[in-house]
Amino acid sequence: MKRVSYRRRGERGPLASIGLHAGLLVAVAISLFPVVWLVLTSLKPRDGWLSTELRLFDDASLDNYARVLTGTQFPQWLLNSVLTAGLTMVAGVFLAATTGYAVSRFRFLGHRSVMWLLLITQMFPVAILIVPLYNLMAGLGLLNQIPGLVIAYLTIAVPFCAWMMKSYFDTVPVEIDQAGLVDGLTPFGVFWRVALPLARPGIAVTAFYCFMTAWGEVGYATVFMSQEDRQPLGAGLQHFIGQHWSDWGLMTASAVLIAIPAGVVFLLVQRHLITGLTAGATKS
Repeated sequence: MKRVSYRRRGERGPLASIGLHAGLLVAVAISLFPVVWLVLTSLKPRDGWLSTELRLFDDASLDNYARVLTGTQFPQWLLNSVLTAGLTMVAGVFLAATTGYAVSRFRFLGHRSVMWLLLITQMFPVAILIVPLYNLMAGLGLLNQIPGLVIAYLTIAVPFCAWMMKSYFDTVPVEIDQAGLVDGLTPFGVFWRVALPLARPGIAVTAFYCFMTAWGEVGYATVFMSQEDRQPLGAGLQHFIGQHWSDWGLMTASAVLIAIPAGVVFLLVQRHLITGLTAGATKS
């Protein structure tokens, strides 16, 4: 008697599994191709990128990296970016966490206005805000100053992160705050010692978003930092591109070096990213 086998519901057949894995491999290849091409181009000898031949590690050289680190102001741009991104991350986390906690826990005069204000600020693109922010920075003497650039980046990062932190604090039971007050903590003590440690995944996402906002931004950096030695990486790399020429060897080597700090920050916070991004999606 012939035995008939039935597939359980949701179980894929052999052809479906092969097609799925083949599709995933193609997607991975497409995603990795620009990165691999970038690294290989950075390892080509000077003017080697002009060649149309596809070569992997033939005549590989670190000459582009040496020129970037010793023959340009890349180290100074890197230091400026690290300071700017670091200050933006620290200030952004503090402002977003305190704002999100206040809006989540307290009902004060203008509560709804603050919430709407945070939303409305997200409606304006960066290009529209450059002129008023430039006039403001010029009036305060903050042009070509890292604190001025940090303030400009905070206008992008804080409103979004404050809403995200509010959604996260909404998932933390109010009874925990009340227990802290009963134990003798002040309202700020409850925030600092009780609520903030519980919001660690949300803080990780906020820190990563603030860091990347400052690390990869170009518009504000180009307009507000006109002095070459004060520029961060986003503005400094434009010196490698002229009207009639582009040094792609320097550009690709710089791009690889720029990706390293961002990758380090991602590795430090990545185990909290998924939890932080999804924790505020639903309110318990």
